[in-house]
Amino acid sequence: MTLLSIENLSVSIKGKAILRDVSLLLECGEVLAVTGESGSGKSMTALAAMQLLPSGSTQNGTVQLGQYTLSQMTEDELCKRRGRDIGMVFQEPMTALNPVQTIGAQVTETIRQHQRIAMKDARATASATLERVGLPADRFPHDRYPHQLSGGQRQRVVIAMAIVLKPSVLIADEPTTALDVTTQAQILDLVSRLAREDRMGLVLITHDLAVVSGYADRLAVMQNGEIVETGPTKTVLNNPSHAYTKMLLAATTHQVTLPKPSKPEPLLTAQNIRCRYRLPRRKLFEKPEFMEAVRDVSFSIARGERVGLVGESGCGKSTLTRALLGLEPLHTGSVTLAGASTAQHQDAAHGAHRKMQVVFQDPFGSFNPRHKVARLIAEPFHLLDKRPPRHEQASAVSSALADVGLKPSDADRYIHEFSGGQRQRIAIARAIIIRPDLIIFDEAVSALDVSVRARILDLLAKLCDTHNLTYLFISHDLSVVRSITDRVMVMQAGQIVEEGPTERVFTNPQHSYAKRLVAAVPPLVIPAVKGLNT
Repeated sequence: MTLLSIENLSVSIKGKAILRDVSLLLECGEVLAVTGESGSGKSMTALAAMQLLPSGSTQNGTVQLGQYTLSQMTEDELCKRRGRDIGMVFQEPMTALNPVQTIGAQVTETIRQHQRIAMKDARATASATLERVGLPADRFPHDRYPHQLSGGQRQRVVIAMAIVLKPSVLIADEPTTALDVTTQAQILDLVSRLAREDRMGLVLITHDLAVVSGYADRLAVMQNGEIVETGPTKTVLNNPSHAYTKMLLAATTHQVTLPKPSKPEPLLTAQNIRCRYRLPRRKLFEKPEFMEAVRDVSFSIARGERVGLVGESGCGKSTLTRALLGLEPLHTGSVTLAGASTAQHQDAAHGAHRKMQVVFQDPFGSFNPRHKVARLIAEPFHLLDKRPPRHEQASAVSSALADVGLKPSDADRYIHEFSGGQRQRIAIARAIIIRPDLIIFDEAVSALDVSVRARILDLLAKLCDTHNLTYLFISHDLSVVRSITDRVMVMQAGQIVEEGPTERVFTNPQHSYAKRLVAAVPPLVIPAVKGLNT
């Protein structure tokens, strides 16, 4: 039975075509995946199915939900169908949750919006639904607020809100992009199980083809607002017919070749690092308690070595990163870079910071949007004892832009004029301009689609060859870490529980946590395909 039918759907926003003749069918109990690069039209298709298009948009074609033609309904009529007959799970749960309402109240409110039942019964249904998504009241009290939950737990609350009325169709728009591999596996297992138990139709929007291969029955590939290929998942992945699909597969399975590390000369040394936070007192004169985010961590990175750091959200990766950068006070221990301490409030720290740069997950958030690219890239020059003359700075900026595959003329543009991948290239250019000894990449490719990610990884491999880069690569994407590092450290509960050569850790992990982490990575197994460059 067809639950959702989209026929010849075209959407324009202020005259610009966003979707062109999109047609999709979703059957009862089916998981339909929609994939493509950023800007391909995936999320806009989901919004069109929900009839949540932005202002200034026009649409042609039909959206049929069972017996209801959504594309011809008024907003009041649509409000009765959303939640009851069609639900949606968004990428960022905090945008869908009310920060001043408890999670139990928010699920209860969803029920009361559509059903006239007693508050007691609504609360009981909400509690049962939260327990169904893995949030039982005895372990996760339903009077908690969203900020008191982890990212994966918040996503479970959003899923509970979406399924509490048992809609016939559930749309999940990139529900696991920002989650670590184990949480990602749990969320995907959850939504696919719920869809099959309730005979719902599930539309899974993702750019991760490994996720698609493990969970979807059918696959639709989008490019520039059009569906270029569709069919059973195994057929599309094993025998792609469209060049764009082949490119996505090649980018997903892309591997880079790193040059061999130079002679093992110690560069960064961390000794017995402990970082702790003071917890709020529950009583006025109660003895203060502390939470140790990093517990007795020691490691070293040699010059020219590329090291990965992996672990679940909350394991202490971010705290450790800030400690290495000198942005987090150490309770005990020390961090030295080329013999100089990076600790706060030490004279030697300035010299150490000059030799260390960082590339963040969100490059746009790390740039001043009012400044042109030339000024943004030249910012690290203020760390030098003597700032070079302007003409030398301009030459260095042009050279750095060329190193990352951009044009010297891009220096006169503003950061908002670039795509996400280009912004990340600019962030890397800023990091390398003063030739630091060490670069820390903090989830630097997690927000990029597969083709842009492949180009960034190629860029890093090239820079390793030309500049002998040394870096610490922090990521929850284990496939990327496996491709771009020589050695990997696995972190759990503030401790390094395993470290070793990357390939050894991924093929033969020793620690139980490392085994669980590697096992959670969704495999993408495809045969050699003609025209597919892997």
